[in-house]
Amino acid sequence: MSTLPILATAVFQSDDVLTAYSTLILLSSICGFIGFILTVAGLWKTFRKAGRLGWPAIIPFLNIYYVIKISGHPGWWLLLFFVPILNIVIWVMVALDFAYAFRKSTIFGIVLFFLPWLMFLILGFGDAKYDGPHPV
Repeated sequence: MSTLPILATAVFQSDDVLTAYSTLILLSSICGFIGFILTVAGLWKTFRKAGRLGWPAIIPFLNIYYVIKISGHPGWWLLLFFVPILNIVIWVMVALDFAYAFRKSTIFGIVLFFLPWLMFLILGFGDAKYDGPHPV
């Protein structure tokens, strides 16, 4: 027997499991949409600070391409994001170099790796200045 119906019933105090599932799906969709809006807003402002257009923040993969370019790496690195395990290493490198491009510390880059939606908001709406990609 699955534990999800028991969990849903316990959480929502409902005998109707379908209603509980629907509520869980609705709540997770709302949270996902809010996360998407926050990420796009932060990326848009960050791209503008870097002298780029803001609208690519809305388009999947194009926004990653812009992050890669702003961090000073070649655009073909986008393909490396499709390679399992290697994509994690590449994202660490891009996140650190992205933080350095905005005069931020290594710690900021590490937090950017784990919480990009929050750190893009801080970069975009904070006092960070774009300094350009730093040579390795």
